[in-house]
Amino acid sequence: MAEAPSAAWDVYARTAPTRRAVNSRGEKTWFNWTQHADHGPGAEVLGLGAGGKAVDLGCGSGGNAAHLARLGMRAVGVDLSARQLARARERWGETGGVEWVERDALDWLTAGPGGWDAVYSVFGAAWFTDPELLAPTVYAGLRDGGVFAFSHRPPVEGCYGRQAAFIPRGEGEDPAVVTRWDHPPETWCELLQGCGYKDVTATVIPPPEQGPRRAGTLLVRGVRGAGSRAG
Repeated sequence: MAEAPSAAWDVYARTAPTRRAVNSRGEKTWFNWTQHADHGPGAEVLGLGAGGKAVDLGCGSGGNAAHLARLGMRAVGVDLSARQLARARERWGETGGVEWVERDALDWLTAGPGGWDAVYSVFGAAWFTDPELLAPTVYAGLRDGGVFAFSHRPPVEGCYGRQAAFIPRGEGEDPAVVTRWDHPPETWCELLQGCGYKDVTATVIPPPEQGPRRAGTLLVRGVRGAGSRAG
């Protein structure tokens, strides 16, 4: 029998890295799209102002959502893992303007109120949810001019579409298995444009010049066009 996705992500939570107390600039909260510390763009990608409403799909331990709340925005962090959300509440529980929800991202968006100024995912649910279902659902929940943006590792050349991803449990144990979707930048652009998104970009952020990890980060962004809905 296949393992429940929530159980798989609880496995990941056992070894998920903990965000530092402060970054290199001494800030207690910050926004990071990449897997590299203090690297790449920040919250400006979302185009939010004070009071803006944002949803973090697959929020993990909640650092990005907490940062938006500290900037005066309203954020909802959605995640399947009770372990990850417990970490988020423990660290950011005193941060006003942020809500934590334990639920499947697609289900929550489908039932949610909509009218979001931004929906985003950083190595999160947008990588692990069928984009043919997620992209139009996000589109329907955005206000006109709202932003959908997500990041994850670029695909391995030739390994496109639905892929198996393995989460280690420990020595002598079989890994947990989840499904992710890998596409080259041009495919992401075509997919979002087909849903009605405008000003779509998909770019690979190069890694830092120094450091042990050499993989870049794929960042995809699109804007809901005025007066139309994805069908």
